[in-house]
Amino acid sequence: MSKINAFYAQSGGVTAVINATACAVIETVRKNRHRIANVYAGHNGIIGALTENMIDTNKESASTIAALRHTPGGAFGSARYKLKGIEENRAQYERLIEVFKAHNIGYFFYNGGNDSMDTAHKVSLVSKHLGFPVTCLGIPKTVDNDLPVTDNCPGFGSVAKYVAISTQEAALDVLSMAETSTKVFVLEVMGRHAGWIAAAGGLAGTTPEDPPHIILFPEIPFKKAAFLKRVKECVKKYQYCVIVVSEGACYANGKFLAEAGTRDAFGHTQLGGVAPVVANMVRENLGFKYHYAVADYLQRSARHIASAVDVKQAYAVGEAAVKFALAGKNGRHADHQTCFGRTVSMAHRRGATFTHRQQGENGAAAIHQQRRIFDHRSVPPISAASDSR
Repeated sequence: MSKINAFYAQSGGVTAVINATACAVIETVRKNRHRIANVYAGHNGIIGALTENMIDTNKESASTIAALRHTPGGAFGSARYKLKGIEENRAQYERLIEVFKAHNIGYFFYNGGNDSMDTAHKVSLVSKHLGFPVTCLGIPKTVDNDLPVTDNCPGFGSVAKYVAISTQEAALDVLSMAETSTKVFVLEVMGRHAGWIAAAGGLAGTTPEDPPHIILFPEIPFKKAAFLKRVKECVKKYQYCVIVVSEGACYANGKFLAEAGTRDAFGHTQLGGVAPVVANMVRENLGFKYHYAVADYLQRSARHIASAVDVKQAYAVGEAAVKFALAGKNGRHADHQTCFGRTVSMAHRRGATFTHRQQGENGAAAIHQQRRIFDHRSVPPISAASDSR
């Protein structure tokens, strides 16, 4: 019988370091070829398995795979696509297992957030039920830092660094013109229900007078009167006011300040942009001149200033996931406590850094190689229905 293969897929919004995890999965598998023959990567995440559109990573050189550590975006394509329960869509799971059988895939590594961890668990259970057991490991990834069990999550460290630096730099810009121009600056950051990213903006300050002067968290109900009072006090005392607001800031009744009335592919409320809401509130009630910025994709894609520790953690969870799978662990995610407590502590002690020059040189080559992966490395479909989903 031929050796078992593995399937790797990226899910949801990507991070600045998700490709470091992909690199780790592939490199660790290559060190264990006597157990796992190859890694097929899903083009556009789990959809790549359902449509049998997969990338044969064995066709890539060691240098190309190594370059993934420095590559922004999601090298193989990601997707917001949630598998429903088997009772609701049995055909979808049967299709997934059909493709896994056709390509002798016995390991499934799903790199994503909470919904992806749930999907990995579902597939592990359903595969047994359908007579083709697949070892499934969820590999944590989310900029929001809200995955249960994890101490912190790969992707968050780099966003935290970006937001802290951006807050500090924008604050200095506003301060320089505060006497005659802008008085209030609002920076909107990601975080639907978790305020970790917004809190990272506070790293910009070292004293109580330093910006940001106000941080609006999704966990703390927004009180308009108290907020406006604080803004007015800051402008009077410091000449200006810098505000960091989480996209998920909400009122006491749970309604988001920026609720748009629509939902995304996972059923989550689509948020419409809280920064202009807050900024206009300041203008209408206090009359201060303002500017606002929405970090949006910039905060999660900024590979040029990614955290060195974040890169190490992202690689460590990918490596640990393969080792867990080979050890027979199934239907769980590779969490920080069991993965890499030592890796993180060693990175802090060594003060590891990643220079802009390294990113420029390695990143440019990696992006070029990533395009080649998309264009030339597809796996020929061999199952009965290669175009169904």
